[in-house]
Amino acid sequence: MKTLLLAIAIFSSTITFAQKGKIYGSKPNGSEVIEASKLDAFMDTKPRISTTIRGVVVKVTKTKGGWFTINAGNGKVIAAHFSKYDVTIPTSLAGHTVIAEGVAARQFMADDSQHLAGQKAQHATNSKELTFEVTGLQIEK
Repeated sequence: MKTLLLAIAIFSSTITFAQKGKIYGSKPNGSEVIEASKLDAFMDTKPRISTTIRGVVVKVTKTKGGWFTINAGNGKVIAAHFSKYDVTIPTSLAGHTVIAEGVAARQFMADDSQHLAGQKAQHATNSKELTFEVTGLQIEK
């Protein structure tokens, strides 16, 4: 009987991964939530802002430290990770809609083909990749 109860307890605890309402880190403040696809436009020219976003997790790249990507629409993704390394998220989080609170930042990448000052590169494009340092994450769907 004890082994049956132990087996049921272990089975039920493994199902808890990526459950609706599960919180990682601190609970996000859901008062002003921005869709992840609109974050770039919301930031305008600011390099960093504190905000709360809602989006679909594309992939969990590293469970320890909570490294994952969020769909930003139009084939773009937002690289996200927790500010505290002790947070561990499950790989089954991929495909779930989440609400994440933290700091969004624009990462500017310099074009290596421009070697001399004033020289115009023919394929010069400065990539403006978005990153998100998460303090709290809640699974919505």
